[in-house]
This record gives sequence, structure tokens and C-alpha cells, in this order.
Amino acid sequence: MSVVAELRRRNVFRVAAAYLVVGWLLTEVLTTILPTIGAPDWMSRAVILIFALGFLPAVILSWFFEITPDGVKRDQDVDRADPALATRARRIDQVTIGAAIALIVMVGLFSARYTADDPTAIDLGVSTASVAVLPFVNMSNDKDNEYFSDGLTETLLHMLAQVPDLKVAARTSSFAFKGQNVQIQEIARALQVAHILEGSVQRVGDRVRITAQLIRASDGFHVWSETYDRTLDDIFAIQDEIAHRVGSALSASLLPGGEDAQPEGVHTANADAYDLYLQARKERATYSYGGLKTAEDLLKGALLIDPDFLDAKTELAVGYFNQLQTGLMDKDQAYAEIRALTAQVLEVRPQDPVARAAALIATLLPQAVGGNPSVIRGGIAELEGIVTEAPHELQPRIFLIRAYSSVQRFDEAIPLLQEALRLDPYNPVIHYELGGAYARLKRWDEARRAMERSLALEPAQPNAYTTLGDIAIQDGDAVGFVTQFVTSLAVDPRDPELPGILAGFLYELGLVEEADDFRKRVLMLAPNSEIAHRIELLRALAKGDRQAAVTSARRTITEDVPERHGSLTGAVQYLLRTAVQDGNVAEELAWLEEQMPGALDVDAERVPQRDRLLQGIALSAWLSTLPREEVLRRLDVLIKTGGELGFDPQQNPDTWIAILALRGEIDTAIEVALERVFSQSVATHLGWRDVYTQPQYAEIVADPRIQDAMRRWEAEESQLRNNVRAYFNDLQAAS
Repeated sequence: MSVVAELRRRNVFRVAAAYLVVGWLLTEVLTTILPTIGAPDWMSRAVILIFALGFLPAVILSWFFEITPDGVKRDQDVDRADPALATRARRIDQVTIGAAIALIVMVGLFSARYTADDPTAIDLGVSTASVAVLPFVNMSNDKDNEYFSDGLTETLLHMLAQVPDLKVAARTSSFAFKGQNVQIQEIARALQVAHILEGSVQRVGDRVRITAQLIRASDGFHVWSETYDRTLDDIFAIQDEIAHRVGSALSASLLPGGEDAQPEGVHTANADAYDLYLQARKERATYSYGGLKTAEDLLKGALLIDPDFLDAKTELAVGYFNQLQTGLMDKDQAYAEIRALTAQVLEVRPQDPVARAAALIATLLPQAVGGNPSVIRGGIAELEGIVTEAPHELQPRIFLIRAYSSVQRFDEAIPLLQEALRLDPYNPVIHYELGGAYARLKRWDEARRAMERSLALEPAQPNAYTTLGDIAIQDGDAVGFVTQFVTSLAVDPRDPELPGILAGFLYELGLVEEADDFRKRVLMLAPNSEIAHRIELLRALAKGDRQAAVTSARRTITEDVPERHGSLTGAVQYLLRTAVQDGNVAEELAWLEEQMPGALDVDAERVPQRDRLLQGIALSAWLSTLPREEVLRRLDVLIKTGGELGFDPQQNPDTWIAILALRGEIDTAIEVALERVFSQSVATHLGWRDVYTQPQYAEIVADPRIQDAMRRWEAEESQLRNNVRAYFNDLQAAS
């Protein structure tokens, strides 16, 4: 028998053909899918290598072994007369033919996709009229000039985005590739563009050299390139020329009419003002306490030089909004400044989407918080319209999300942010906002993944670390909570609220000595801040110093400290609970009314949200001074007004238990407590003793199941305390 015949008899040819076709098909599929799910490049190469190395062993094994209905057998043990072997061979042929057909179809589709519309298109749906502006490389000796090269990139990107029909990849997604050694083709594929604009900037004194080049991603061809040697005063002319040349280079065949487009850059002709504006943009990028304040100072400097610099005014307005969220500014002051700045911008640019959205949110939220929640509904519709008109602008989306949150429409933020990610997938701010939205919905795993992705893109975000800490505490991971806050402090050492929140947590856990270290930091940075008032009360409670606690709570109220992180509500709550225990509720309520006239008037025509919170706290005290029917009537008023703002008391188990206890529905309250409160970690309820010692909870606490749950919480709390103390001991030993 010839060698060829023997190879055919032993099915070697069939196995080899099947291996090649099926292996090739799997290789094509895997190497196509792996990059799209973010797998590293080495995995695609490994797939190809494994396929190549496996061919020879497969052929050799097919010579010595045969697959039979009874399993794998050596060739000499196989009965060749068995008809099942022929059936098996035909199946191999069928698999081979089917795989070959699938491969042909796949190659055909890929070819069609690759050549559709234009051979330069690199992926399905990628327009040839598309470009990504990569961060221009800072070639200056002074690395501090990087803000200048980044700012030039941002301005060019902004200008190109104005060219009709030209798709421009978002700024943050382009900047995600900064400093990375990634091929042009890979970047273009990730950003779904057909062209890349890159370059470098070298600045020496008032001289600047800028090199720019437009590259077609499919073949690396340089469509256009230029070098500019100018003085810094010419920077605006250079930006205009680069944007026009890029538009012209693409418009000849791809953008009919785009060649005549005249995109606008930043609205200043002063190089020094522009320089300060760029520095401010860089400082604001991480939304840190220190960065926001520095950005404000830089923008004010830019406006002193050029009072008509509209972009600086818009940037400053957005910065004030971030400052009020961080606690840097009083809300009334921040909203007033935002309204004033945006009015100046809109007088010149009435359709500016960021200024319109900022002006709207600065008008709506104060009115809603001031007791007129109905204004939010119309405002939300207007904000939605702005987002639709300017889908690539992120800030109006963030303002819309804040409006949704003010009326408890948390779930509507998710699709809004997912759409933003499709437009700008590498933007750390969007991932951060998405993590916050998931956290508000208590979708903790998704929130964690989004925050971790945000930090992978931008590690210097203090607020992302604190959110991860809040997520960790849901699982009872007190050490994880502390670790994340310690990290955030290292990232943003100028923020007094970060050490204050951590100190408050440690005081509630009973770790006074450890908390005092962070309290010193708060008192050094912001001794009269809201968080400073809050931790003074918590410290007194942790030390069992009742007189100091009363003094601290009264000082918070007499000094009219704004409500933030439980500063005012915590003080009122402590004084009223103490009054119930001491039997002097009427006197305490009278004192509070004297200090905050009208704050406890449930039936007032328009009641600020702060006062509604205080009225909710006062319900348990009113049980001691008012008929039960009147207390329940006031409870119903609070539930109704909360509903107008989207609050559903059943969504918060602690609030719902309090309502059930006031109504006397004890059995239901016990079930809710067991299923939705005591089933959680005690780390999320460190103030539980103060809650359940109130008189209206007496029947709930008397239940044996609640008693067992409390003993479990006591044991868990002790373990958490030991774990956190050990963490700090290890930290101190390592330093």
C-alpha cells in the first residue's frame, strides 16, 4: 500500500483538513472578538501561536489513533469493516465543509465591511470623515508646560468639532492614549475614526514650535503635515490655521462644503489670558478641593486680563457648581455667582449649551430647595432639550442628572450616562458619574466597577476613592472604607471634609484616639466648617461627655451652621432625644423655635427642604407634647410633601420603620427591621443604639428576634473596631 493510500486510510488527510479549517475559523473569530472586549494584544498572538503549534501533534496523533464509537483506540485495534467508522469519517467531512463555508462567509463580510464606502474605513460604521486629535507631545524642557500642549490639543479638538459633517472623537477618550506606546491603527480602531491628528509643541520663552500631522489610519499615509515657528502671540493664528488645514485636507472628497467652514477657537486674543485659562482647565480635571480653588484663582486672573473672555466665564461658572458640591462654597453664594456669569455669556452667545444649562440649574435648585419643588419638572424638560441639542457636551448631562436626583429619579441617569459613554468611552468623569448613579440605586457591584474604571483612567480623583469606601462599607468592610479614605486624603490633602468624614466614622465606631488625629487636620484646615461642627458633637458622644455634647449641639444651632453631612440635623436630633429622656421636650422645642423661627411649622405655605428634615426629626419629640392624632396628621403632611419631591418613605427602611412605629404598626415594623435593617452590616448603622432607645421603639426592641439581632450587631461592631484599630497599628508600624 502506498504512503498516500495509508494516510487516507488512517484519516490523516481528513483530520489535517478539518484542523486547518476549524482552527482558522476559531482563530479569526477569537482574534476579532478579543480586542473588542479589552483583552491585551498578547492574547490574540497566543491564539495564533497555539493553533500553529497544535497542527503537527494533531496530524501525528491521527496516524496512531482513531476515534471510534467506543472511544479513542490505537490504529491496529480498529475493525475497519465496522460501518460506524465510515459514518464517523463522513461527519468529519461535514464539519470541515461547514467550517469552510462559515469561514468564507466571515471573510466575505469582513471584506465588505472593510471596503464599504471607502477603502480607508477601518471598521463597520466608521466614517472616513472622522478624526481623533491625540494630545500634542510636550517637547519643552519644562514639564510644567504640559498644560499648554494639552490646551492646544483641546482647542483644536473644539474647533474641528465645528466643521460640518466631521466626526471628532471626544477629548477625554483621545487623551486616554496620552503617553502610551500604542499604534495609530489600534487607537483609530478604539476611537472608531479613520484619521488621526497628532503633533508636538516646543515652547521656549515667548517662542513656540508646533508640528502637526494628519494621518490616515488604514495605511499610515500622511494626508497633511506642517511645522510652525512663531511667537506666542501667534498661537491663535496657528490654531486657526491647523484647524482650517485639517478641515481642508479632509473636505476635498469627504466633507462637501467643509472647506469653507470657519471654526471658532477660544474667545480671547490675549495670550496671557489664554495661558491662565489652560492652566485652570488642567487644575479642575480631577475635581479635587485644592484643584478647584486653584482653578478659580487662575480663571479670575484670566478675566482680569481679558474681561470679555467668555470661555473663562463659562468655565468659572461650572467650577462654582463643583465647588458647592465639594463644600468649598455656600450654596446661595455659588448659585448667585453662576447666574451672574452665565447671564454675561448668554448675552453674547444665547445658544451656548453649557451656559444655558448652568443658568437653568442655578435657578431651579434653589427654588426647589426653598420649598417650590414644582419648578423642577419644567426645568428637567428644558435640560433634556439642551442635552438633545448638544449631545457631545457632557456638562449639561451632569446638570440634568443633578436635577433628576433632586426629585429622586435616580434610574433615569443610567441611560443618559450610557449614551455619553458611547460618545466618549474613555472619559473618567462619565465612569465616575455612572458609578455614583449605580450607588444611589444601591447597585453596588456595578457602582464599584464603574468607579474602578474611572480611577484606572484618572487615578487622582479623591471623590472616586471615597465612593469606593462607601461601597465597601455596605459589605461590612470597615477597613476597606478607612483605606479608601486614607488614599483620598493623600490625593487631596487640602480638603477638610475627607478627614472629617473619616473622623466621624471612627468616633461612631468608638475609636476616639484614632479619630482625634483626623480631627486635628479638620480644625487646622477649616475650624468653623459644617464638618468641624459635626465631629465635635460625635467626639463628645464617643467620650460620653454629655455636657460637651449639649454645648456643641447648641453652638451649631446658634451659629446657624448650614446643613451638610448631618451638621444641623444631627445637632437638633441629639437635643430632642436628650430632651425626651430628661422630660423637658416643651422647653427644648421652644428654644429651637426661638433660634430658628418657623422651622418647625409643618403647615407653612412654603417650607424649605432643610426645615422639612427638621420637622421629621421633631415627630418623636411631639409625641411627648401633642395628642397622637395631631402627630399623625403632621406625619401625613410630611409624607405628602416628600412625595411631591419624589420621596417614597418605603424605599428607606429606617424611615419606614420610624413611620410604622409612630402609627403603632409594631408587627410590620419588626418584620421590616429584621428583613431590611438587621440583615445588613452594623457598619452601615453605627448609630443604632441612639435610634432604638427612643420610646416609640420600645415594643419593637422587646421582640426576642430583635434582641438576638442586636446582640449579633454588638459582636460584629466589636470585631470591626478591632480590625480598624489593627489597621492603624500596622500603618503606624510601617511608617
